[in-house]
Amino acid sequence: MTQSAVNKVEVRFNQLKQKTQQKEWNSVEKLILISNNLKKEDIALARRVLQRAIVLKPNNPKVKAALADFSSELSVVQDSVMKSSSTEQVDWKQSKFLVIKNAVDKGLGNKTVQKAKQPWVLFLLVPFLIFAFYQTVWASPRFESRAQLIVQQPDGMATMDASMALLSGLGVSSPASADLELVKAYLYSQDMIDYLQRELDMVTHYNSYDVDYFSRLHDEASQEDLFSYYEQHVKVEIDEKSSVITFYVQAYNSEFAHKLNRLLVERSEWYINSIGHQLADAQLKFIKNEHELVEVRLEGAKSNLLNFQQHYNLLDPEAEGAAFQQITYKLEGQVASMQAELKTLLAVMTETAPQVLLLKMQITALQQQLELERERLSLQQNRSEQVQTGEPGSISEVLAKYTDYKIALELALQAYTSSQISLEKARIEAYRQLKYLIVLESPTQPQDNQYPDVFYNLSLFAAISLMLFGIGKIIIATVRELN
Repeated sequence: MTQSAVNKVEVRFNQLKQKTQQKEWNSVEKLILISNNLKKEDIALARRVLQRAIVLKPNNPKVKAALADFSSELSVVQDSVMKSSSTEQVDWKQSKFLVIKNAVDKGLGNKTVQKAKQPWVLFLLVPFLIFAFYQTVWASPRFESRAQLIVQQPDGMATMDASMALLSGLGVSSPASADLELVKAYLYSQDMIDYLQRELDMVTHYNSYDVDYFSRLHDEASQEDLFSYYEQHVKVEIDEKSSVITFYVQAYNSEFAHKLNRLLVERSEWYINSIGHQLADAQLKFIKNEHELVEVRLEGAKSNLLNFQQHYNLLDPEAEGAAFQQITYKLEGQVASMQAELKTLLAVMTETAPQVLLLKMQITALQQQLELERERLSLQQNRSEQVQTGEPGSISEVLAKYTDYKIALELALQAYTSSQISLEKARIEAYRQLKYLIVLESPTQPQDNQYPDVFYNLSLFAAISLMLFGIGKIIIATVRELN
């Protein structure tokens, strides 16, 4: 086609554009309909309209179908042109095919670019491929060692008699869940991290350059970062029903995971045992100190009583006081009997009779002895000396002092008995408080890496990506609808 012919086609194309509404001129369907209507009247103009439709949407199925129909019709025109042997028409046909070919090539060339710019490619496919490459090729394998333990207390009830069982509280023990939580708290403590660092140099293993960049512990990591990293690689699970605690330790080689888990088990066992012994020792120490004070008090009461008895040469002042009272009562009875006899004799004899005089002398002697005995019971002798020494001077006072010492001894003895029972109870409680961490499953040494779980991670990543992409599409569509 000559240049003049091409210019004429452009003039007709612009005229058609002015006659057509802007909405129809930008619609692919309308352009295809216009091109089909112009095929019989002006095939060059129809080609030019179809070319605009290709430029607007090269991937539209309707455009591809129209282009295929147009190409078949051009083949028919080619045959007729060859028969006419017109050079101008042959040139026009070749030029027309070149224009269409260029338009098709342009559409096909942009096809890959247009697909690459699709939102689902940018926000779904590309991130998924990057994440899949990291999980399958770059991510360092992690090995997991497992150990199972349980906290137990000795059954002291089976080895003690009924009275000791009553003293110990009938075997009521503390809940096992509290002990398991205590083990878990110590496992996630800074003391445990410091111990592992001293014994095994845990940081050197986790920040090794053999580990991928996103998984390793970086050199500039702080103490808080190390603690967070430790929590991610050491997990503890507690079964409330069976009271079994399980350690899961992750490392970047099998041997280190086994060593780290073994150290955790040994240190936890030491911690539980030390806690039990500390509580038992503290309780026993307090009770023993109190018991020693009671013993000192008892020994003092005994010494006071013995010194009092030795000082007065009295074995039992109460018994001796009773004996003195018995003597006094007996003397009073004899005096009364002799006075009655004297009255009888005076009735038949004179006062100067020998029998009367003898009886009077006996009565006087008995009365004098009776007065002496009464003084021994109640009267104070040598009062001036007793005031200076502060010692009792009568049997009653001696007896009262002895009673005070005896009561003090009895009270001290009762306190000693109670303290002895408390000491035995404390020993039983201390024995019951001892707890042991029993290993049900020794730390395993894994042969295959458990992490990363590629299938699970990729499935989860794809699900989350699809969900976020769908939410984004809904938001964008809502915004467009509101606009």
